[in-house]
Amino acid sequence: MRSSLKTSARLVSALLALSALPVPPASAQEPAAKADPAPPAPAPSETPIGLIYRPQPSPSSYDAEAPPEDEGLAGARMGIADNNTTGRFTKQTYALDAVALGEGGPGAVDAANSLVSKGIKFLALALPADEVLAVADAVKGQGVVVFNAAAPDDRLRGADCRQNVFHILPSRAMQTDALAQFFTFMRWRKLFLIVGPNPADRLYADAWKRSATKFGLKIVAEKPWTFGPLARARGDTPTRAEAMIFTRGIDYDIALVADEAADWGDYVPFRTVDPRPVAGTQGLVATTWHPTLETWGAAQAQNRFRRLAGRLMRPLDYQVWAAIRTVGDAATARKSTDAAAIGPYLTDPAFSLPAYKGVSLSFRPWDHQLRQPIIVVQPKAMVTVTPEQGYLHQRTPLDTLGIDLPETACKMPP
Repeated sequence: MRSSLKTSARLVSALLALSALPVPPASAQEPAAKADPAPPAPAPSETPIGLIYRPQPSPSSYDAEAPPEDEGLAGARMGIADNNTTGRFTKQTYALDAVALGEGGPGAVDAANSLVSKGIKFLALALPADEVLAVADAVKGQGVVVFNAAAPDDRLRGADCRQNVFHILPSRAMQTDALAQFFTFMRWRKLFLIVGPNPADRLYADAWKRSATKFGLKIVAEKPWTFGPLARARGDTPTRAEAMIFTRGIDYDIALVADEAADWGDYVPFRTVDPRPVAGTQGLVATTWHPTLETWGAAQAQNRFRRLAGRLMRPLDYQVWAAIRTVGDAATARKSTDAAAIGPYLTDPAFSLPAYKGVSLSFRPWDHQLRQPIIVVQPKAMVTVTPEQGYLHQRTPLDTLGIDLPETACKMPP
């Protein structure tokens, strides 16, 4: 009996102890409610960019300097890749829609209309001047921004300028001014101008006459080239002997060749009667890009391009790349890929394009030409970068190259 009472007392004590413990709140006793799933990140908006180009025909025989079939196209692909690298942080993606024009296929205007019908508002053109104008007029009023990546004609920045066209490569006037600045620095003042038979050669020669006047140089003689495409010829011909005495009896510091088709200009160096340097379209040239450019991060770009394309980057590749990157950089700055916002922004002083030239590039409001340093190179080395030191301008030294605002024949609508 006493043992039973002790057991009952222990049970009562245990129950009293349990009743004294704190009771957890109801929220702690129930399983936690599942949190609402986080809203999905907004899908990146894809911006298509069109490229219309005309591949160079394959040479009929071996040509070590033949342009690659993907010239320009490879530059566009690297531009798209670079845009997408930046776009990962801004939720913007880009895609390339390229059209190669060929014999019997659609023309430049048909290709442009087809791209625009798919909603493409940015077009990069690697085409001659007449086709650039035709495309620009065909898409006028449709909110399309056109980039001229291959036509150096000064008239596209002058009397034939268009509000919807932006010029990436330097005009002929910019190219000849770049060489003229260097000649002035070197005190090579007497020029012998040799002009080829093609219309483009005459345009280049006209640009040289303007540059010579601008920088106080003197064209002491001008002759047409009448010996045919000796730079492309195979074997020896009597014409070669005639060409060797072509420069006899002329007192000059440097020979200028105007041969944009590269038919004969490469024949002239080391074949003049007197030992003189050769410049212009061959020899010492002014260009946007060269494999020997390595400063300002250019070496990294050279290596990236070679991994992507399996070859060296050429000027047209660089120019198309810059057109594509213009869209990407402007879209990043504006936080929009709307062409209606990007087009006007390109001439805003706030816009700048980093392009491996040591300074950021910008567009001139009066003719939509991209301001940029121009490199002067010989075939195996870079010689200088223009503008040369000492050439000053009220806006930027870059405006010492090419047609300045007081000289322009371009009448942009307000």
